[in-house]
Amino acid sequence: MEQWHPSISPLERKPKASGKIAAAPPLILCGGFILLIALGTCLLKLPMATHVPISWVQSVFTSTSAVTVTGLAVVDTGTTFTVYGHLIIALLIQCGGLGLMTLAIVTLIALGGKISFLQFTVAREAFNQTDASTLVSTAKSVLIFSMIIELIGMLVLFLYWLEPLGWQTSLYHSFFYTISAFNNAGFALRADSLTPYVADPVINMTITGLFIAGGLGFSVWIDLVKNKRWAKLSLYSKMMILGTVVINSVAVIAIYCIEYNNPNTLAPLSESGKWLASWFQAVTTRTAGFNTVAIDQLEDATTALMLMLMFIGGGSMSTASGIKVVTFMVLVMATYNYLRRDGAVHFLKREIPKETVSKALALTIISAGVTWIAIFCLLLSEEADMLDIVFEAVSALGTVGLSRGLTTSLSEAGEFILIFLMFMGRLGPLTLAYFLASPRTKKLRYPSAKIAIG
Repeated sequence: MEQWHPSISPLERKPKASGKIAAAPPLILCGGFILLIALGTCLLKLPMATHVPISWVQSVFTSTSAVTVTGLAVVDTGTTFTVYGHLIIALLIQCGGLGLMTLAIVTLIALGGKISFLQFTVAREAFNQTDASTLVSTAKSVLIFSMIIELIGMLVLFLYWLEPLGWQTSLYHSFFYTISAFNNAGFALRADSLTPYVADPVINMTITGLFIAGGLGFSVWIDLVKNKRWAKLSLYSKMMILGTVVINSVAVIAIYCIEYNNPNTLAPLSESGKWLASWFQAVTTRTAGFNTVAIDQLEDATTALMLMLMFIGGGSMSTASGIKVVTFMVLVMATYNYLRRDGAVHFLKREIPKETVSKALALTIISAGVTWIAIFCLLLSEEADMLDIVFEAVSALGTVGLSRGLTTSLSEAGEFILIFLMFMGRLGPLTLAYFLASPRTKKLRYPSAKIAIG
């Protein structure tokens, strides 16, 4: 097979004629995730994986939720699955969170292999990279960074839980929660998630630190390590950092104010506990999936805010999903510039290409359209409150994992709808839309026409 080297541009290499069927990179990525989900499904169906038998649909749902790092569960993860089952779920989360191509590339390099042109193309699609020379180093950096952060998080949680739980249980819990938190999965070993630790500063800051580190985006962390100074950071890194700070700050203050007197959430807590709970609920919606207060007891205004936060999600090339923070910022800036009658979109003295704006718009429209269709189908298949259904659909597409209690009572049709949403949310709406609209060049152009909008 023809091999590819990072020093050689793939555009300079002419593909050889072959009798093999050429598959699009998104198709290979989708196939890889489907195979991983299928493998996880079979492993979770083994008698040694569960205390009580689960159906094939429940196994598929759990495997999909783990691989897509969502965290929604149709059965209680802590009591249904054995230690062996928990290890399978953790492994699926790790593979889904870091990405199949990260592990594949690093493993191939470690074994002394070379990357073929097709493997490079698939990896570039997975990492959303355009620079061929940095692809391999990016894959290595992602894996090393992930291992370091997870080891730090695991050590902190192990030492904190060592005295109350004993070293074996502490090691077991710290391992599972670290992987689940860093990969923004939201799987917990208790049915009430992390509600017993609602006012605990160590658990709150450690868990949120892990899923913020995973959700910010590996490219941002690599940029910070290499350049260290704000002025030298890329425009994307600056947008991602500023957007994360602003969105999180606004969300924390809003939740604190709305829930302050709610007897079912913040009212019984101390002042520090109120701020910790507000902080946790504000940042967990960025596709993390853990909760320290009962989600179904939140005020409707808080729920509406969380829907918006879940739809936005985290950063590109991260363990988070959603339309992504930078996508949201590009659309906001494009709208603002249009209202000012400015022909170009600018941010921090840089112009954002029109192609990027169009991509952001397409991604948002597809995500919103798929969410609406899923909500419509769930309203037909489920007998539940509309707010619960909307929350469940947005949570699934954003691979968040938060629920108002509907997940465990879903019909099989509802479970399959959420399985599709989780899968699409993790692979990305644009990746799946690739199949529906392959690029092509039109030689014929038509006269332009003005039409009324609004």
